[in-house]
Amino acid sequence: MSEVVLPALGESVTEGTVTRWLKKVGDTIAVDEPLVEVSTDKVDTEIPSPVAGTIQQILVQEDETVAVGAVLAIIGEGAAVPAPAPAMPEPVPAVAAPVFAPVVVEAPPVAAPVAAAPVAPVVQAPVVAAPTPVAATPPPAAPAAAAVDSDPNYITPIVRKLAHDLGVNLSTVRGTGVGGRIRKEDILAFGSAAPASVAQAAPHVPAAVSPLRGTTESMSRLRKVLAERAVASMQSSAQLTTVVEVDVTRIANLRQRVQANFTAKAGVKLNFMPFFTLAAAEALQSHPKINSSVDGDSIVYHPSENISFAVDTERGLLTPVIRDAGSLTLAQIAQQIADLADRTRNNQLKPDELSGGTFTLTNTGSRGALFDTPVVFLPQSAILGTGIVTKRPAVVTDSDGNDSIAVRSLVYLALSYDHRTIDGADASRFLTDMKARLEAAQFEANLGI
Repeated sequence: MSEVVLPALGESVTEGTVTRWLKKVGDTIAVDEPLVEVSTDKVDTEIPSPVAGTIQQILVQEDETVAVGAVLAIIGEGAAVPAPAPAMPEPVPAVAAPVFAPVVVEAPPVAAPVAAAPVAPVVQAPVVAAPTPVAATPPPAAPAAAAVDSDPNYITPIVRKLAHDLGVNLSTVRGTGVGGRIRKEDILAFGSAAPASVAQAAPHVPAAVSPLRGTTESMSRLRKVLAERAVASMQSSAQLTTVVEVDVTRIANLRQRVQANFTAKAGVKLNFMPFFTLAAAEALQSHPKINSSVDGDSIVYHPSENISFAVDTERGLLTPVIRDAGSLTLAQIAQQIADLADRTRNNQLKPDELSGGTFTLTNTGSRGALFDTPVVFLPQSAILGTGIVTKRPAVVTDSDGNDSIAVRSLVYLALSYDHRTIDGADASRFLTDMKARLEAAQFEANLGI
């Protein structure tokens, strides 16, 4: 018999909560095959099996919190020893992360009611009394099966927007993700299968009505931590926001010029985010107040620019970190953003990749917002929100001082900061330097290709 214990999942992690068993008693498992999902105050992750064999016992039930080193399960050879069905565990209070954690980094999956008990095939669906057993294997491509497997709760805003842009009705798409989740690839495949003329001329399809409408649910661990930290941050610091408008037409033209070559060599597309990240990192080097933290009566000016960036996931907001961003090229930044964002959404990050940020970027423009006033999460002192890049008429001045109206690509940058240590003039100087760097668009030497 071999014991599976909860490993240390980060330097400061002392405990974890079992969120979902991927195997049940009696199942066989191979070495390194995922066995259980565990949530900590840093990240949620899959614990692989250290040995091959048969699951003999499961000692920690879902939603139970145990210390690092605790035995989670026992794996052995041969058939599992019969054991009475485990009683419903009493709820254990979620252990919230310290209020002053470096970044917003809780990551438990938001468990749907039907996935609450992996060892019992009972499905809580009182209003869906089908004549056939709910647990039976659904028909391969029947619309009804798609509706069951593709829980609308698991449709991210990005997927919804893509479906809307392509004129795809989500209720007709069968998801291939975990638990039947509809992924971006499903929308693209569905859209490419339909005639282009039909997609372009498709009538307006009302947004799907969420099954959460009119219901009540408990907060997830991640949502509780986000709520506690947001309130603590607002109560413990004096926050305000300064906004500037930036003309990024030259960057838009640069992207168009180098996009094909950049994508071929870097393996990722070049969007606006790497430019914002590099410009912010360079400005932070000249304005250390923006890249500082308050420690009692002292101000700590950080020696490097570790930029967290917000990733919208099914579980909530997570912020992986790009370390020493000022020393990277645009290609390196773009690659790290793509890699970290993908692994964040697929629950594959290491705990340390979500800690140590000194400044945060949140791209609310990706969801269509002109700008917002983001909340600073302690102990960081500032966060920059980047709005949507839109083409609008603007006044331009030529070299002779003559003004004219032209169509330009414009974006709002909104910096929220802690007024205890950062004054409005400090924020304005930081944003003005960023604005000058972005509008000059002299990034050819920083492409890294």
